[in-house]
Amino acid sequence: MYKTLFSSLILCFPVHTYAQFGEIDTFFANLSGFIGNTLIPFIFSLALLVFLFGMYRYFIQGGASEEQRAKGKQLILWSIVAFVLMVSIWGIVNVLSEGLFGEFDDTIDPPGTLEMGGAPEAPATE
Repeated sequence: MYKTLFSSLILCFPVHTYAQFGEIDTFFANLSGFIGNTLIPFIFSLALLVFLFGMYRYFIQGGASEEQRAKGKQLILWSIVAFVLMVSIWGIVNVLSEGLFGEFDDTIDPPGTLEMGGAPEAPATE
């Protein structure tokens, strides 16, 4: 009896494991979508607001005070550093994901379908 129960559990285990991986895949797909569609634009917007606030502090609020101008300059500098880091990291991730994990299209067009200098000409109809 125990052998039958054990063998039936072993046969069911891969199916159960596959179902668990399916849930994990959807979790990571949803997490990736949240990061790419919500979190990254939010961080870019936040860095833009910090940049604009630094400009305000440097030009308007810090017109007479050198201390306010220095604080504004620091905010501008750090927001530019944040922009450069975010864009470069985003670019590196896209290059790696498209280059290493993207789909490789190795289809070759048959001869005569593409010509140099433009689209192929349509055959003449009479």
